[in-house]
Amino acid sequence: MFSAKRITRSMVPVAASAVVLVGLLSACGSDEGSQAVPAAPAATASTQATAAASEPVAGQAPTVAKTQGWLKIYAGTAAAGTGAVQLNIVDNPAVGKYVSDGAGRSLYRFDKDTAQPSASNCSGQCAVTWPPLTVNRDQALFAAGVDPQQVGFIERADGTCQITVGGWPVYYFSKDAEPGDLLGQGVGGTWFAVAPNGAKAVAK
Repeated sequence: MFSAKRITRSMVPVAASAVVLVGLLSACGSDEGSQAVPAAPAATASTQATAAASEPVAGQAPTVAKTQGWLKIYAGTAAAGTGAVQLNIVDNPAVGKYVSDGAGRSLYRFDKDTAQPSASNCSGQCAVTWPPLTVNRDQALFAAGVDPQQVGFIERADGTCQITVGGWPVYYFSKDAEPGDLLGQGVGGTWFAVAPNGAKAVAK
C-alpha cells in the first residue's frame, strides 16, 4: 500500500504539468461555434459607413464591429492603457496606403501564404525574421482606417493567434528598426506591405 501511494503521488506533478502544457498549446483556439474568417471582399460604401458608425464617441464605450470566436474587433482607436492590439493606416508616397500597428511599425503579407482559407506558411527561422502579429485571449483588437470586417485571426501551429487582414496573415520584419521603416518591402519578391484590404501595397 505504501509503495502504491508513493507511485500515485509522484505521478500527480507529471499529470498537472501535462494539463498545463495542453492549456498552453491550445491558448489560441477559437471558442465552440466560431469559424475561421475567409478573405473579405474589398470595402464598399456600405461597409465603410458601418465602420464609421462604429467609431467610438468620446465618453461612450466602443461598439463591437465584429466578433470572431473570443476576439472582439472594434472600429477606431483603443483608449490608452487598454492593452488592445491596434491597426492603423499609413500613407506612404512610395507604396500608397498600408497597415501598421499602434506604434507605427509596418506590417507585411507573404505571397506563399493563402487567404482562402487563411493559412500561414512562415514558421521556424522564417518566423524569427518575420515575426507574426499576434493577439491574446485577454486582448481586443481595434482597427482605425481598416474595415473591421477585413480583420480576423488564425491559429498558428504553435498555438498562437495571428492577425489577418483580408484573410492574409500579417507580420513584422525584424530589420525594421523605426516606425515607418519599410525595409521588408519586396524582399524575395514575396514580401510586401499589406494594404487595408489585404492586397499588396505597391507603387502605382
